[in-house]
Amino acid sequence: MIRGLQLVFGALLVIAGTVFALQGFGVVGGSAMSGSGFWAAAGPVIAVIGLILLMVGARRRHAGSGP
Repeated sequence: MIRGLQLVFGALLVIAGTVFALQGFGVVGGSAMSGSGFWAAAGPVIAVIGLILLMVGARRRHAGSGP
């Protein structure tokens, strides 16, 4: 159960971080976040945290499926 939540939450963080970064860099417009240096820096950090959660969740799932 915890592994599944880690994978879902990690995927959501990767998606959100990517969108935040794209808005911060001005690629995606129409928001107060567009063109903001804060989101250009925070977005990739959020996405990396999500990737770490995905790797940890996947590793636990793989390690728990032994013989």
